[in-house]
Amino acid sequence: MAKKKFSKAWVQRHIQDPYVKMAQQKGYRARAAFKLTEILDTEKLLRGGDIVVDLGATPGSWSQIVRERLLGPGGVINGRVIALDVLPMEPIAGVEFIQGDFREDDILQQLHEQLQGQPVDLVISDMAPNLSGVASADSARIAHLCELAMEFSRSHLKPDGVLVVKAFHGSGFSQIVQAFKQHFVRVVERKPKASRRESSETFLVARGLKAVQDQAD
Repeated sequence: MAKKKFSKAWVQRHIQDPYVKMAQQKGYRARAAFKLTEILDTEKLLRGGDIVVDLGATPGSWSQIVRERLLGPGGVINGRVIALDVLPMEPIAGVEFIQGDFREDDILQQLHEQLQGQPVDLVISDMAPNLSGVASADSARIAHLCELAMEFSRSHLKPDGVLVVKAFHGSGFSQIVQAFKQHFVRVVERKPKASRRESSETFLVARGLKAVQDQAD
């Protein structure tokens, strides 16, 4: 019974959420669009001609924001947006979509073919695991997703490229940050205004890949 009451309260809060209303007004697929918007503005990311990979893109609100910002004259995208997810995603004009798990070789091969040897300027990931409620297991799942995004970025980013990834404060968070600092020149934490106050989510913005020698030191 308590669960049902909580569910009703959550639904009511969601309906009244100003970011939900703004997302509906602007045609964004999720309120998460405003989280990326603030991060892009604060960190001064995304320029015309950039190549962006959106990991765990479905339903597509982050890809929508990137596409919107790369639109040039005549509604043509000045750059590229490649979205990947294991789940299907409704098409977004000009966004290239690969359905599959980017950990699998055949999916990575598809990405390589689409990139045609071009390095990536920006990797964005709003991925989150299905949480079990068991703190130790959930922390491990979260860390694993962050590690996957980091390893993907190390293989595909330009030397001065940027990775934006979702993490969660709690057990294992400091270790995730430390791992990112081993491989990136600058790592900062961002909690956008659109992140709910009670949520422990925090976005890590990692900029500039360290040289192999620097990583070993």
